[in-house]
Order: sequence, then C-alpha cells, then structure tokens
Amino acid sequence: MFKPLTLLSRALAFAVPVALGALAAVNADQLKQPPAGAERAPQPTVVRVVTLAPVPVVPRVSGFGTVAAARDWRGVARIEGEVVATAPELANGALAAEGTELLRLDDTDLRLTLAQIAAQMAALTVKDQTLGESRAIAEADLELSRQELTRQEKLVAEGVATQAKLEVTRRAELTARAKLTEVDNQIALNGAERAVLAAQKDVAERALAFTVLRAPYDLRVGEVSAEVGQVVTKGQVLVTGEGVEAVEIAAQFPIGRIGPLLRATGGMVTDLKARVRLPAPGHSVVWKASVDRVAEALDARTQSTAVVVRVDDPLGQAEAGQRPPLRRNTFVEVVLMAPEQQALIAPVDAVRNGRALVVKDGVLEVRKVAVAYVIGDVAVLSDGLAAGDQLVVTDPAIAVPGMAVKPAEDKALTALLAAQALGQPAKGAKK
Repeated sequence: MFKPLTLLSRALAFAVPVALGALAAVNADQLKQPPAGAERAPQPTVVRVVTLAPVPVVPRVSGFGTVAAARDWRGVARIEGEVVATAPELANGALAAEGTELLRLDDTDLRLTLAQIAAQMAALTVKDQTLGESRAIAEADLELSRQELTRQEKLVAEGVATQAKLEVTRRAELTARAKLTEVDNQIALNGAERAVLAAQKDVAERALAFTVLRAPYDLRVGEVSAEVGQVVTKGQVLVTGEGVEAVEIAAQFPIGRIGPLLRATGGMVTDLKARVRLPAPGHSVVWKASVDRVAEALDARTQSTAVVVRVDDPLGQAEAGQRPPLRRNTFVEVVLMAPEQQALIAPVDAVRNGRALVVKDGVLEVRKVAVAYVIGDVAVLSDGLAAGDQLVVTDPAIAVPGMAVKPAEDKALTALLAAQALGQPAKGAKK
C-alpha cells in the first residue's frame, strides 16, 4: 500500500530540480542584466569667469594726426641784390644752428652810399665849425652896435647928438642883429641836413644788415630757391625751414570719448599726459609729449576736436635703430592719459547692452552694469558689480541665465586685462 507513494516521492524529488535547472538555463541572459537604479542628476556646465578686484587703471584715449613743425620759417629777400655767397648748410634737409649765415647779397652799392653819407656829414662838421666862429663875430658886433645905440640915445637926450646920427646907429644895430640871425639859421639848417643824413645812414645800415640771411633759430632747411650769381628781388622767398626744437601733432579725438576721461579725473585737457606712438615692425616707437592747446571748433563731419600736443627736442629723443626723429607729415597715434586710479574692469564683450552674467551660488544671474568708459577691449565699470563677483566671460550662447554652472577662473584673461588697463603688454605676450 505504501510502495506507490514512495515511488512518487522519489520521482518528484528528481524531477523538480531538473525542471528548475532547465528554467534557469533558458533565462540565463535575462538574469545577467542588473536591476534598474535611480535617475542620475545632470552635471553643471563649466563656464569661464574672472573674479573682479580693483586694479590700477590709466584712463586714456587715442587719436591720430600728422606731425608738423612747431615753428615754420621763410627767408624772404628784404632788398634787391645779387647772391654772392652761400653756406654749405643751405641745402634741403641740412641742419643749421641759430645765427648761421646761409647766404649773402652783394653790398657794394650800400657801402658806397654809407661812405658818401659819411663824407657829407664830415663836410657839415666843418661848416658847423665855420659857422660857430662866424656867430661869435656876429654876436660881438651886435653887442658893440647895441652899446653904440645906447650911447647915441643918451647923447640925443642931452641935445649933443642929432637925430640923424641916432638913426644911423639904429640901422647898424639892426644889421648886426640880422647877421647873427642869418648865422643861427644856417646852423639850424646844417642840423636839419645832418638829421637827414643820419636817417639815410640808418636806412643804408639797415639795408646792409639785410644783405646777410641768417638762421633765426636752430632749424632744418627746406626748399632752397637761391644760388650764387642769382639776382633776387625784394619780397622773394629764398629759403624755407622749420624749427627743430619741437614738433606738434594736431590729433583728432571724438569729443564723447574725451569727456568721460576728464570726468574721471576732474581735470582739464591740458592737465592730461600725452604720448606719441609710431607703429614699427616688432615694436612701437614712443615719444614723450605734452598737451599744448585745444582747437577752437569741432569738426562738423566727425564731431571730433583737435588736441595739439608738443614733442620737445625730437632730435634729442632719437635713438639709432630704435626711435627715429619725428619728421613732418608722419602719421602717428596720440594717446592722452589721466593719472592712474583704482577701478573694476571687465572685457568689453562680457558687458552687452548694460547687462552682464555672474555666477551666484552655482547659478547664472543677470546684473545691470554701468560702464564709465572703455579703453580698447577693457570696460571700466562704475556700478552694478562689486569686488569678489565672478563675471562670466564664456560665450553667451553657452551661458543661459538660471542654469547651474561650475565656474573656472580664467587667470590668463585676468592678467591680460590688468596689463591692458595700464597700457602694457601682458607677461609672456608678444609685443
């Protein structure tokens, strides 16, 4: 009775493990997959930032103009005459020191005129001596005539002399007085003639001085239009030149860019420092300059004003192979600079339409920003941001307000901005 049950139990004990093994083999691939886990959070986007901090800034603005001499000179013939001598310095481009005799005109006629005047004045001196002696005689004769007249008048009063005798004495006194007057008149005429001759002498001597043309100051000779043997006329330009003690550049500056610069410093245009730059291969040539004056009117087309800067001793500032002397018509850049100050700065591209992005607690945030002025690629900030703010400098197409980000400090850009704010090349950057 119990034998069938025993057999069934044994059969089940064998069949169940076999069935489970077969099921496991069929579902082996499915058992390899791991169990589903929880969703992963997205990684924050990395954005480049610069941490704002006050840095030294030299407010400046650039303009452009051409070099001109501070003083131009034209040597004009003041008299007519033939050129009899010229100096080696009388050549285009030559340097002539102050007082150098550049050319000389024939002075023979003027010297003959002076000799003639001297002879006439000597003759007048002899006449004056003669007239002096004649006057002494005439004066003595008049005195005797007056004494005789007095005696005759007394005799007539006493009844001793006749009236006819008195009249004769009076006529003699009048004749003596007329002779003295004649001598005095001749002396006066001689004095007038002497004054005329003196004036003629001054004219001749002045003309004689004009026979020599000298450099009025240290100059560089320009165009020369006179040579030996040439007869020049009064008023003819013989030579041109320009002073070498200084040059000037009338550079044009947009009035809107100078205004903020002055407001930042509280000064006048003439209080600003100036530098003149000439771009050269591999480096920039720089000259020290000073602001001399500001033009009276604005340019109607460009709304810019001309600021005239002066470079003293351009020849003395020259260095062979490094800094050539400034020459007329050279096109240069003029930089006006205010005193150094501390300010927050940012790349111009990081501030758009008065707004900028900053990283705040790992999230992008929009800030309204005010820019005081711009120096090249550097914006000098006046409001909206503070020291310690992390300003985003990544392309705005990547940075979206409100998104989670991870700031990465751009130290190279920070160094470049600081250098540009001072007008200096960044360390390691190519000039």
